[in-house]
Order: sequence, then C-alpha cells, then structure tokens
Amino acid sequence: MYRNYIKRLLGLIFSIAGLPLFLLIFIAVAPLIVLEDKGPIFYNAPRLGRNGNIFNMYKFRSMRVNAPDLRNEDGTTFNSEQDPRVTKIGRILRKTSLDETPQILNVLIGNMSFIGPRPDLPGADREMYRPGDIEKLSVNPGITGYSQAYYRNSSTLDQRFDGDVYYAKNVSFSLDMKILMRTIKIVFTHENVYRNL
Repeated sequence: MYRNYIKRLLGLIFSIAGLPLFLLIFIAVAPLIVLEDKGPIFYNAPRLGRNGNIFNMYKFRSMRVNAPDLRNEDGTTFNSEQDPRVTKIGRILRKTSLDETPQILNVLIGNMSFIGPRPDLPGADREMYRPGDIEKLSVNPGITGYSQAYYRNSSTLDQRFDGDVYYAKNVSFSLDMKILMRTIKIVFTHENVYRNL
C-alpha cells in the first residue's frame, strides 16, 4: 500500500507544496548561472527510471558547458573540490545540494520520488550492474536515498548499488523517515561532498 500508492500521494503533495520555495531558489540562482558562462540554467540528463524507462532528470547546471565526463576507477562520478569543470556558482550549488532542487519537478511529473535509489545513466551505469542490481529499478529513483544519506559522494559503485537494492527491497515509511533525517544532517554538515579519483 505505502510502496505503490501512499508514497506517490505524499510525493505529489510535498512537491506541490515545495514549488513556491523552488521558484524562490530559481529566481536567485538562475541569473548567476547564466552570468558566469552564458550557458543554460538546467542540466537535463537522461536517466534510468522505474522498470528501466528513460527520463530526463533536471538539475541546476554546476559545470561548464560541454564539460567532459570524468569517472573514478570504479566507475563512480568524479567529484573533487578542485574540479576545473565546475563553475564558481556550481561549487556553492553542489556543496549545499541546491543543484538537486529542480528534481522536485521530476517528483511532480511522477518519474522520481523524494526518496529512492539514485538514478543511473542508461548506458555506462547499467552496463556495470551485477546480478541482482536490476532490483533497484523496481521503484522510482529518488532525489535522495539510502546511499546519499549515509555516504553521499564517498561511496564506491558497489556500495551505492548495494544501498539501492537494499532500499528497493525494504521500502517503508519508517525507512524513508530515517533516510530523510539522515539526509538533512549530511547536507547541513557538508559530509562527503567530494570524492577524488
């Protein structure tokens, strides 16, 4: 009941309620992104959703236009405080996680939840799935999730997939509340924002 209906209803209610706050953030952030390098405000990335369906995930753009895709040895995304691809405003957006706030639009549309597995790239990430990792696609991906709450960007790819699969198999209101509380803590303490090569 919670997994299939109540979770979606709560997501719809809170995404509608959060729209005014998102608009205020947009009004403050959008001009700074454009002024720095004249590029687009949003980074619209194709991601794997529930049942493997591909959708566009919205984020405030934190990198320079046409920045190359850099990966750590285990395939996770490269995150470093000295990353030359990241703009000045982008560093602030990433540190505060404000770059993720446009995903409230994805929650409103219904291709994401507030809490769920982190959405993967359709090609590179999917190819690295181990037997059983496909289970993470049985639920909507989330703005935050088990791996983000406990590791943020410090996790290995295997740790992230393990956390995502654990969440997909154990979706519940109590687990969502634990992840939400932990996410609030990790965002305000700036834990594990960066992971170098």
